[in-house]
Amino acid sequence: QVQLGESGGGLVQAGASLRLSCAASGGTFIRTAMGWFRQAPGKEREFVAGVAWGEDTTFYADAVKGRFTISRDNAMKTVALQMDGLKPEDTAVYYCVGDPGAPRYYVSRRREEYDYWGQGTQVTVSS
Repeated sequence: QVQLGESGGGLVQAGASLRLSCAASGGTFIRTAMGWFRQAPGKEREFVAGVAWGEDTTFYADAVKGRFTISRDNAMKTVALQMDGLKPEDTAVYYCVGDPGAPRYYVSRRREEYDYWGQGTQVTVSS
């Protein structure tokens, strides 16, 4: 079983950048697809970005493509989400997730596929 812990959230103005980090402990990290989901008040939890365990193939939601970058460091067992050009609509709680059953080059956009979830970190973007 993998435990996930996020850090790096905060309050910023529109246009600013933030970098979220997720540290994994326990279990197998190398063959686990990793990603980030977010949930804004009154909205469904949604996929933001993911990185497969095969050659670090990445996937993004259309809303963040070109602004957010996900990366993983298997040696350190960490996943990062670099968020640039933040907008007020990016305000949400961000969750680090892991899918140990994912195929090598695949990342699911469905939250039901993820077995591992962090506690979440708040990101607030003011206009």
